[in-house]
Amino acid sequence: MKAKTQKSGGGGDGPITIKKYANRRLYNTATSSYVTLDHLCQMVQNDVDFVVYDAKTGEDITRPVLTQIIVEEEAKGQNLLPINFLRQLISFYGDSMQWMVPGYLEQMMGVFTNNQDNIRESMQKTFGGMFPFGGLEEMSKQNLAMFDNALRMFSPLNAGDNAEKAPAPTGDAETLEQLKSQVETLRKQLDALSESSGKR
Repeated sequence: MKAKTQKSGGGGDGPITIKKYANRRLYNTATSSYVTLDHLCQMVQNDVDFVVYDAKTGEDITRPVLTQIIVEEEAKGQNLLPINFLRQLISFYGDSMQWMVPGYLEQMMGVFTNNQDNIRESMQKTFGGMFPFGGLEEMSKQNLAMFDNALRMFSPLNAGDNAEKAPAPTGDAETLEQLKSQVETLRKQLDALSESSGKR
C-alpha cells in the first residue's frame, strides 16, 4: 500500500517552523512571511510538515492550531465529522480509556488513507482520473462504521464500580476480532475492485 510521507519543505531536514504571535498572526519562518489558517490547511493537504510555536513562550501549540483548522473547515460547511462520532469522541475526554483512543484512531485513519490511495490509483489508470463516487461513498460508510464500533468497544464498563473489584470484560476480545474481520473484508473488497478494474 502507498503511504503518504510528509515533506519538510523549505529545503530543510526538519519540519517548517510557524510562529504564532500575541495578535494571533502566524509567521512562516521558511518563507519569512505571514500566513493564515487557510495556508496551513493547504500545507497539510500538500503533505508539508510543520510545527507551530507560541512566539512568546516557545510552547508547541501545533495540536490546538490543527484543531482550529478543523473547526474552521467545519464552519465552512465541510462536514467531515459525523455528529455521533463527535459526541462519542468528546465523551472520552477525562475517561480512563482516553489513552487508547488516539492510537486507535491514528491506526484506523492510516488504513483508510492507504485504501483511498489504492482506489484513486486504480481508478485513474482505468478511467483516466474519473472514478465512481458510489464506491467511495460505500467505503466511507464502512470506515465510519468501523470507527463507531471501535468507540463502542472502548466505552467504559461498570463506570460506577471500583476498577479493582470490577470483573474483567469478556466481550472486548470478541469485538476486536469482529473489527479485524471487518478490516480484512474491506481489504478484500478493495483488492477485488482493483483486479476487476484492471481487467476492463
